[in-house]
Amino acid sequence: MVSALDIRADLLINRLKDTLKTIESIKPPEWALFSKTGSGRERPPEQEDWWYIRAASILRTLYIEGPLGTERLRAKYGNRKSRGVSPSRSVKGSGHVIRKILQQLEEAGLVEKDGRKGRKVSAKGRSLLDKIASEIAREMKIEVGKVKVP
Repeated sequence: MVSALDIRADLLINRLKDTLKTIESIKPPEWALFSKTGSGRERPPEQEDWWYIRAASILRTLYIEGPLGTERLRAKYGNRKSRGVSPSRSVKGSGHVIRKILQQLEEAGLVEKDGRKGRKVSAKGRSLLDKIASEIAREMKIEVGKVKVP
């Protein structure tokens, strides 16, 4: 059986993004058009559907790396901040964006809290990711661990 670990991240995230757009509880807030995704960024994202891309990426990360909290996700989605003449430094991503996405994914039933460890993918979320992964594998004719060339 093919899982989300066997599929390339870009293919899985793009397909998952389209699926998340159909879920009613996952939608960008009004302020998302104007906000940056971290203090190291100079401008807001240019893609119109960046909220769904980030939500899909967070869901995939939770699937792979297990229960994670907001701080670990902030570190993952951080970047290097340009400080002019001084050397660049690493900064964390926006906690507000990550927290809102986690709350929306939890409301949709795709993510659940795991005590004090953070959040993890629920059974519904795991089955959604595996279903999308198997669809992509079928289209690309991928077997588990192997790539078939047509």
